Amino acid sequence: MEVVSQEEVQKAIDHFANKPVFVHMETTNGAYASHVDQSFFSAGAYIRNAKIQYEHGRITGPGPFRVGLKLEYGWVYAEGITHYEFDGADRLLMAGHDANGKLAVALQISQSPFE
Repeated sequence: MEVVSQEEVQKAIDHFANKPVFVHMETTNGAYASHVDQSFFSAGAYIRNAKIQYEHGRITGPGPFRVGLKLEYGWVYAEGITHYEFDGADRLLMAGHDANGKLAVALQISQSPFE
């Protein structure tokens, strides 16, 4: 993955607008490591292969970035995006990594389901 280029990510977001797409999104603040400190409250969210169609999307902020996808009746929103890849399978893969390089957030868009 590469460090976010707002211009490139915006082009990729625009590429999928007004098309049926599948979204993968997850967040974690350390849910996989809460066993190390029992007093640490861990939280996360996960959704895979949700089929949506967004009207438009934007990447904003000074970095880490926010990505919002405007749906007919709401939004899909991810904050903390630091890296991206537009892969050979025509998928936009975005991720946010913390200072230690661990995944904190992921937002991925594809015209076919994720395996």
